[in-house]
Amino acid sequence: MIDISSLKVDGKTCLGVKVELPDSPPLLLIIAEKGFVMCGFLNVEAAERLGVAAAMVSGVKTFEDVLNAQVKAVTDKAKSLSVEVGIKGLEALKCMS
Repeated sequence: MIDISSLKVDGKTCLGVKVELPDSPPLLLIIAEKGFVMCGFLNVEAAERLGVAAAMVSGVKTFEDVLNAQVKAVTDKAKSLSVEVGIKGLEALKCMS
């Protein structure tokens, strides 16, 4: 099943995408205006090569988990928007909104 939800982050609307996978935690992605926060299923090195603003969190099963999880990796473009390793997903999305 695929769940697409509208999420409010700091008064702005973000798009949450959750894909249920067999025998696995879900794939999660929250998209803001200038970038996105993704779960560990998605590849931060590929995002870097594509030149997009992306932050990666891990160990998440819900959108709330993504917002509360600590950012583990960021692309250079995300860094240019003040996204840093160690901040929460919510803070990363605020930087990318």
